Amino acid sequence: MLTVLSCIAFEHDPLFVALAVIILTVGAVLTMRLFARVRRTQGDLKYLWLLLSGLIAGGTIWSTHFVAMIAYKSPFILGYDLKLTAFSLVIAIAGTTAGLLVSSISQRSALIEVGGVIFGASIAAMHFIGIKALQISGIMMLSTPFVVVSVVLACVFCLIASSRVARPVTRYCKYGAVLSLILAVASLHFVAMAGVEILPLRLDGSVKDLVSNQLIGISVVFTMSVLLLSAMITYSIDSANSQVAESRVNHITHHDPLTGLPNRRALDRHLDSFLTRYAADNARVVVLNCSLSRFKEVNEVHGHACGDALLRHVAKHLSENLEADEYIARNGGVEFVIVGKPVYYRGYILDLCKRIQKTVAQPLLWQGEEIRVSCSVGYANYPDHASSGAQLIEAAERAVHRAKAAGGNAALCYDVELDQQTRERSALAMDLRNALKNGEFELYYQLQNDVMTREVTGTEVLLRWNHPQRGMIPPFEFIPIAEETGQIREIGAWIIRTACREAASWDNRVKIAVNVAPVQLADSSFPDIVAHALKESGLSPERLELEITETGIIADTSHALQIIHQLKRLGIRIAMDDFGTGYSSLATLQAFPFDKIKIDREFVKDLGGNKQSEAIIKATIILGESLNIPVLAEGVETEDHLGFLASQGCNEVQGFLFGRPMPVADVRRALMASTAIRVEEPVPPAEPAQDMTLISKVA
Repeated sequence: MLTVLSCIAFEHDPLFVALAVIILTVGAVLTMRLFARVRRTQGDLKYLWLLLSGLIAGGTIWSTHFVAMIAYKSPFILGYDLKLTAFSLVIAIAGTTAGLLVSSISQRSALIEVGGVIFGASIAAMHFIGIKALQISGIMMLSTPFVVVSVVLACVFCLIASSRVARPVTRYCKYGAVLSLILAVASLHFVAMAGVEILPLRLDGSVKDLVSNQLIGISVVFTMSVLLLSAMITYSIDSANSQVAESRVNHITHHDPLTGLPNRRALDRHLDSFLTRYAADNARVVVLNCSLSRFKEVNEVHGHACGDALLRHVAKHLSENLEADEYIARNGGVEFVIVGKPVYYRGYILDLCKRIQKTVAQPLLWQGEEIRVSCSVGYANYPDHASSGAQLIEAAERAVHRAKAAGGNAALCYDVELDQQTRERSALAMDLRNALKNGEFELYYQLQNDVMTREVTGTEVLLRWNHPQRGMIPPFEFIPIAEETGQIREIGAWIIRTACREAASWDNRVKIAVNVAPVQLADSSFPDIVAHALKESGLSPERLELEITETGIIADTSHALQIIHQLKRLGIRIAMDDFGTGYSSLATLQAFPFDKIKIDREFVKDLGGNKQSEAIIKATIILGESLNIPVLAEGVETEDHLGFLASQGCNEVQGFLFGRPMPVADVRRALMASTAIRVEEPVPPAEPAQDMTLISKVA
């Protein structure tokens, strides 16, 4: 070690050593960066980068060697052999290029380190060929131990350099690679030179074809300057192109291609930054969701080109009408999101909503025609409605959906309670999908009775959902969901099968009827479902009665009439449910073959206190008598209710006066008791008894 340091300190000119170090450092940095670029590139471009890397690496090693040799102080140096000097440059470039090529072939294998060893060996080959090119007035002797150590050091340091570039473990590995390459070249040169011994001899100093130190120095500096300058310019141009390409990709990634506005990803990033900036402030941060109305009509009438032009038109005008610190992005489809400036008073939010709606209403001139649209606006603010940017955007979306449902062209604030109801409804809809499969539904029965004799004439079956976590859920909460999702078809079919099977097992041969949802009535296969349930259960068709509301008929009267006639041909009875509510058209009673009319409970509960309800009930009973259709009144809870209905000639009643809805075990006992009473105390046959009816209802 002392020998090497002594060689550097006393046998080399420090000025030229410093120059060699500068050349080596700059060249090592460029070489390692270019090598990293080679590994990242694919195709033919990779080999162009590899060639440039080899030129810089070989030129750096060669230049460092000869500058260091110029620094070597010896009175016996005569000059350099031109051919060997040039050959050493070729060896340096070819060897380093081969090493870099091998290291770049694989991403993870040992070839990375093998390439590093080849790189180190090329440094050694170049060095000793360069030594061979040195002509001296004497004999040069090399120490074998120093030669071996220098070669080993060069190979090891180059192995480390290639490994740090290919297998980085920290962001500082690239600097370690540069340092390793510097040590590889420097250790080989100075360790090998420390083992050099010159035996002086008297030789003719006028040997032909020798190149002087001065010319070598000029050639080295010129060659290396050109190589380094070329590499730096190439690398700079490529880096600039990469930045432009990256900027372009970043713009595409964060902007909507149609309108040029920031997209959802850019909105998320901006909003998170905005909230962080004003988190400690008393200001509110408001987010508006603007959803265009009647946009589908524009597409259908004028085509998608007009629709795209309209979106660009709206985006342009919204952007131009923004104030300082306001931000707009396209949220996809026909929705735009506006982030307002910090809010200190509610008036700003309302003004912003009006400004947005006024801007959207500006017409687009398309092929000589003015195209106009309006918009609904929903807004939410931080921190009242959300604790993060994503939650704030979602809250504004929920608010705008509510605004659209309210009729459009409205501006509504996010409502926490309504949103919670919506969430619960959505969760209920998800659970409803598996409720039937999991056996969570149960049928409850409520008795129906004859007005005069009070005998049981039937039972109404009410669907109950025994939720595993929420407990018993009433029908008015989940039946509308089932109708919206279409699950009512499957649930309704299950009710028919279960009710028919249960009624067929009763000794008291009352009739059964099932309330039919509009979705079921619209299903052409519904009569087949009913027929199959009757056949499977063995229940006589005349014991089945289906309840239909006028809402289920009005959508498609002809189809509904066709389905009802098919059901009637099976031998079952049809009842009009909830008469007095909805349309209650007399034309419906005329057109459809109803076997019973049911008065809605809303009229019965007001008996004794509402003359209008009494009048409607009287008129309905008279209408039923005139058409020879029996009438049943729901919601009978007191003796006064029963007395009034009896005085008007109502046939049947149903309500809490005769019993609340009960599970199947209880209704079986009630029917058995009713049968026993009829056997023990027969009713005098003043008039034929009404057919007893079991009514199954899903709502």
